[in-house]
Amino acid sequence: MHADEVRATPELVRRLVDAQCPQWADRPVTPLPDDVEGTDNVLFRLGEDLVVRMPKVEYAAGQAESDARWLPGLAPHLPAEVPVPAHLGRPGEGYPWAWAVVPWVEGTTPPRLGSDDAPLARELAAFTRALHAVEAAGGPSKPPGSRGTPLRHADDAVRAALGRLRGHDDGFDLAAAERAWDACLAAPDWHGDPVWIHGDLQPGNLVVDAGRLRAVIDWGALGVGDPAPDVAAALWTFTGAARDTYRDAVAPDDATWLRACGWALAPSLTGIGYYRHTFPRMAEHGRRMVQAVLAELT
Repeated sequence: MHADEVRATPELVRRLVDAQCPQWADRPVTPLPDDVEGTDNVLFRLGEDLVVRMPKVEYAAGQAESDARWLPGLAPHLPAEVPVPAHLGRPGEGYPWAWAVVPWVEGTTPPRLGSDDAPLARELAAFTRALHAVEAAGGPSKPPGSRGTPLRHADDAVRAALGRLRGHDDGFDLAAAERAWDACLAAPDWHGDPVWIHGDLQPGNLVVDAGRLRAVIDWGALGVGDPAPDVAAALWTFTGAARDTYRDAVAPDDATWLRACGWALAPSLTGIGYYRHTFPRMAEHGRRMVQAVLAELT
């Protein structure tokens, strides 16, 4: 999926767990199926109730420490489970980064290309509002260009991505996509107090049980900043009436909605070409997000 991946193996995980977590030495290590693998980590079951998360690319290398630092304080305020680490692992056995052992949560993910479940939209909106309401003073600020910062910091990457998409038929008008991006860029920046954001409330990071929200996982984009990236879950995660339900429940002002559309566009436009051959499902999700934003703004 990435040119510079470091892929952990079951044998490596076994050695790390035995050396650093001897209390779990008797638990089998089992890779998760490829169809549940995301972009940043390789996952392994550790017995029945734990998961080992091994970053596979350098930009994700700080997530284990971030989760261990911040999730214990956030979890009590949130109306669904979050993966508070049970162990923060150290580099070793030739593996270069920190890693984590987190609880396994039984359930499934919503449809990867969009859910029309309005009750789920209300539940995720309640989770989002609760997260944004947690005191954010002292939380980690986001670096320029990452979700939660002004959109203008992503402009160069988006313009370059638009150029790379020329010559491909991805099912949308590139000129219209550029006009939509310009409209998002023109929205006023967030001038309120920074809030906690998850930053990636897309279907693969939600666990549902009997259709209801049970857990929100993968906090690699966690930080404090503009709430717009979490508002963008209306586009990333929902379709039809459920999209309207989520948007109405989180109640963004017009400028925040435009920035949310921008945070749906930016990773989609950059991701379509990046994942075109290595992760086609992610590329298709990006195409659908661009189409959804164009339907909203044109």
